Amino acid sequence: MRRHDYCGGGSRSWEERTHHLLLSDEWRVRSFQSAAAPPPEVLLPVIAGEKLHTLNYVVSIELGSQKTTLIVDTGSDLTWVQCRPCNFCYNQRDPLFDPSSSATYRPVPCSGAACGALQLAAGNQRSCTAGQGACRYAVTYGDGSYTRGELAKERISLGGAAAAVEGFVFGCGRSNRGLFGGAAGLMGLGRSELSLVRQSVPQFHGLFSYCLPAGDFDSAGSLVLGGDPTAAYRNSSPVAFTPLLSDPHQSPFYLVNFTGAAVGGVRLQFNAVKVLVDSGTVITRLVPSIYAAVREEFLRQFSGYPAAPPFSILDTCFDLSGHDEVAVPKMKLEFEGGAAAAVDVSGIFYFAKRDASQVCLALASLSHEDQLGIIGNYQQKNLRVVYDTEGGRLGFAEEICAYG
Repeated sequence: MRRHDYCGGGSRSWEERTHHLLLSDEWRVRSFQSAAAPPPEVLLPVIAGEKLHTLNYVVSIELGSQKTTLIVDTGSDLTWVQCRPCNFCYNQRDPLFDPSSSATYRPVPCSGAACGALQLAAGNQRSCTAGQGACRYAVTYGDGSYTRGELAKERISLGGAAAAVEGFVFGCGRSNRGLFGGAAGLMGLGRSELSLVRQSVPQFHGLFSYCLPAGDFDSAGSLVLGGDPTAAYRNSSPVAFTPLLSDPHQSPFYLVNFTGAAVGGVRLQFNAVKVLVDSGTVITRLVPSIYAAVREEFLRQFSGYPAAPPFSILDTCFDLSGHDEVAVPKMKLEFEGGAAAAVDVSGIFYFAKRDASQVCLALASLSHEDQLGIIGNYQQKNLRVVYDTEGGRLGFAEEICAYG
């Protein structure tokens, strides 16, 4: 067969046609790769909040054109800041946010969908200011602290213009100090529609992770939005996942099945219980039967040290002031599917007194067996904790978070 018979014409026209066909094929392949690629990744430094008089962890972002410091809280949904004018705000390090100085600030009306989402995100019905139609919010936290104000939309920048969320819904109001210390407000990373995680799905696909430093003033961990949930950041062990649970009565929370614990290599197994993984709670709370088993095994291995009085919610304390070194049993928390969180040594003891005369096991018991357990941030230090909300899973990996 002659070439021009096969090609249906001159060789030049065939070359042109195949060139365009192959380009179309390349564009198709690129579209597949783009769809399969992990979302873009943004990293925010996370630091311990001691300087702001809080035991939580904080990040800095830009709201409108103003830099502000927020507590990282996976147990809350609504992000909020204190706003001018304010006669009853607590003292914070950053200036109060001033809506009048921002060209992109817009109050959310009561008729808006965001106002309707308040019931799930903030636990309260929407309400309107007489004659204004502005959506009002009120959130009360477990320790009695609260925030109240107006729901609004603003541009939030998470590490530069490339990581901005336009029309971000947040709370602009006033608060009492409570657990917030001197932070300007709170970043809600929960699961409802008003959380930062849900509002930034187009950018980050519902993926985020963090690594909390051990508390050194000069060290920082990281909050990573987007990226590949299975890829190593600086973790020294692979990310192991456990399924996220669905509960219509506790839908904003990150719930998983807690299946066991290990103390000094001794495994303690029990019937799976539901627990909340929360960056905004400090000390891990366990149901009485599990706490008693962990405490008993710890005391069996950590014997021979004088007891010290209980401190606040911590009932197992020691006087270690006469010891330069102590052998602390390792601890691991285990979850459904084989995931485990290795508790860093800095997360096992809480130093109530700096001279080590009152050092307490940093776990606490709940009052009743039917209460919800909580894995707090004190036991999450030096771990990469990965929240894959679209994939319905939560992962743990070991990582040293003090980057300096």
